[in-house]
Amino acid sequence: MPGGAVPLHATTDVNRIEAPVTLKAYLMCAFAAFGGIFFGFDSGYINGVTGSKVFIHSIEGDGVDALTSSHNSLIVSILSAGTFFGALIAGDLAEWFGRRPVIIAGCFVYMIGVILQAAHSSGLGLIVSGRLIAGFGVGFVSAIIILYMSEISPRKVRGALVSGYQFCITIGLLLASCVDYATENRNDTGSYRIPICIQFAWGIILATGLFLLPESPRYLVKKGHVDRARHVLSRLRGQPPDSEFVETEITEILANHEYEKTLIPDTGYWGSWYQCFTGGLWTSNSNLRKTILGTSLQMMQQWTGVNFIFYYSTPFLQSTGAISNSFLMSLIFTIINVVSTPISFWTMEHVGRRPVLIWGAAGMFFCQVIVGAVGDSVGFNKTHIDSAGNTIANNISAVNAQVAFIAIYIFFFASSWGPAAWVCIGEIFPIQIRARGVALSTASNWLWNTIIAVITPYMVDSDEGNLRSNVFWVWGGLCGCCWLYAYLLVPETKGLSLEQVDQMMAETTPRTSANWRPTKTFASEMGMTGDHKLVHDDEHKELA
Repeated sequence: MPGGAVPLHATTDVNRIEAPVTLKAYLMCAFAAFGGIFFGFDSGYINGVTGSKVFIHSIEGDGVDALTSSHNSLIVSILSAGTFFGALIAGDLAEWFGRRPVIIAGCFVYMIGVILQAAHSSGLGLIVSGRLIAGFGVGFVSAIIILYMSEISPRKVRGALVSGYQFCITIGLLLASCVDYATENRNDTGSYRIPICIQFAWGIILATGLFLLPESPRYLVKKGHVDRARHVLSRLRGQPPDSEFVETEITEILANHEYEKTLIPDTGYWGSWYQCFTGGLWTSNSNLRKTILGTSLQMMQQWTGVNFIFYYSTPFLQSTGAISNSFLMSLIFTIINVVSTPISFWTMEHVGRRPVLIWGAAGMFFCQVIVGAVGDSVGFNKTHIDSAGNTIANNISAVNAQVAFIAIYIFFFASSWGPAAWVCIGEIFPIQIRARGVALSTASNWLWNTIIAVITPYMVDSDEGNLRSNVFWVWGGLCGCCWLYAYLLVPETKGLSLEQVDQMMAETTPRTSANWRPTKTFASEMGMTGDHKLVHDDEHKELA
């Protein structure tokens, strides 16, 4: 509406900057979490497929019973390589075209990759290229879904809703395990084509749903479309467009945007990337500090070693000779992952992000150390060859104890670092660099996902590092690093609007952040309290 005047109402009350949460608003925001199905299923199905005899023969030839370390590493890790670059590209696209169109485009890229994978019959060409292209699609979705959900979710339930993304990842992993389990005994190409082709459904469902959901109101404010942003916000909050709650929230978003522009001016394409790395390393609210926090938080999530379980547990458990049905055991691990994640829906909003990360890391550390110690002394590492030439563990009870502590470790991850890392990266960046900051953080997740997927076969394969249970000492040590990292560097963002998170990080330190409370709104700071009108067009806007 060029030249139009949009009436806005501002407030000085920090508790009245957002409408009460309605069921409709909750469900609209929650649907976007379905994007996690992509991540989970695509990451999980390959665990079973690489153990399929038909698939192994299609890669290695008849008479070979296992993929070579290099082929296994390439097939598993190439998806993560694609997602790394996809996430980086998505940050730019989300700034140019909006959050919603990029997610929808990611769905279609993903489906092209699925088609190529389904066409695989022999060799590495199609399966590798298909997973690479699908990875670009997953990168688009995984980076921008977090950004989109953080920007549309009400602050009081934002942690729970974004945790729903991790919950959908676990559901994707569970569905992948179920499909792998159902097809493991097939003697035709259906043993790997069925898991691949089912991925089509996730792309169609998410793309269709996103067509029906609105654009992010914060993106629209940034682009100067305040009237559209207000109508979108009324849909998301279940309030009429002229509601005082809607007007107050849109004014607060606008005031924060104007404030951030004074600190982070628009400086063109390269300048906007440069802004992600400005400020001092020891300044708590600097963009550099936030970018390092976001990227390192995702790195730490991968350092917990959880993807070792979900990528390689089937061949690893087979190698111990102590587990009669390793496919079923992998399925049990995945079920634990699913049922544990919803705990975070409550803990994120009632306990807080920071305590969840600290205690989750401590729990994972102790579980990993116990698994490593038992394995070294009486468990996985102590085996013999039976009369049939099979490798069998000397102490089955000890191996069962290790499996139990792996399951407890998964519980700690699923209820803490799994969701909390995603929640935090969607909250810590100011609006001027949020799209690129979240993209960099997500790319960091996929970079380390790739690195771990590449090196793990060389760490545990019998003809390579053959670490066996000793690999859990590595993951345990890294979980100890995660605990120290969370204690020293992660701030508490529970219950704050995205705009208030900026204020909190400027006025406090991570270890004192839980006690911080907002005392003023951005609207009052920018002199916008009372009733105002925003005069705007495509080139110009000013407060009147």
